[in-house]
Amino acid sequence: MRRMFSCSDAALRKSALSLLTAMALAGAPAPAAWAEDGDAQGILKAMADYVSRQENLSLKYDADIEVVTPAVEKIQFSASGDVALSRPNRFRISRTGGYADVELISDGTNVTIYDRGGNRFAQVAGSTSFDEAVDRLRSEASLELPGADLLLAKPYDELMAGVLEAKHIGRGVVEGVECEHLAFRNLDTDWQIWVEVGDKPVPRKYVITSKAVGAAPQYTLRLRDWKTGVTPAPDAFAFKPPEGSSGVAITVLKDIDEIPAGVVPGGTK
Repeated sequence: MRRMFSCSDAALRKSALSLLTAMALAGAPAPAAWAEDGDAQGILKAMADYVSRQENLSLKYDADIEVVTPAVEKIQFSASGDVALSRPNRFRISRTGGYADVELISDGTNVTIYDRGGNRFAQVAGSTSFDEAVDRLRSEASLELPGADLLLAKPYDELMAGVLEAKHIGRGVVEGVECEHLAFRNLDTDWQIWVEVGDKPVPRKYVITSKAVGAAPQYTLRLRDWKTGVTPAPDAFAFKPPEGSSGVAITVLKDIDEIPAGVVPGGTK
């Protein structure tokens, strides 16, 4: 269901936000509707259960990651890509940005990291599950898969680990889609998620704020074009080395991040 807001709605929301800000500065408690932990956790659990039940899914995403320079200037880097996942352990994930063009492919036997910009690739032995592949890529190649925590076998447990506070903010609209807006607090990060309203509660937006970093940089992920229940083609997760490409050790691929080397980003994906 789509919802449009009138000027009066916008004014009311602005006034409410100003009031909440003033209350926070004064140390006053937030309204009860903003502090219903059970609602936030229930909506997040419904989303996690729905996504984890999908044996085959695909989506597109856009990611923005902020960095803060020594001069306390925020700079944002953007990337986009596609995700296709066939549980338990086959996937194809692309990420194209200004500094790297990368594809990660698992056919169930091998996981390939293909640097399309440099026409080189590295391979490691496949994993028994998507979760294991994510852990190995993080530990062996320092590679993060965009929004990977949302696609794990038990995403609710992963997302709720370390949560100190949960809020159901209300409803919002992401790219014309009405969503439940949730906010969570951890020790070092705050994070928000927008979950589509209806019988397909998929995540539409995910924002992580790094409180432990000066100026609190953010990582923002927008998820769209969700497709579930579609059987992938037989060769959907096959990797055929392109002509002229070269195989390298995975340790060589250290310059394929979303941001230039030497810059410290915010958020944890």
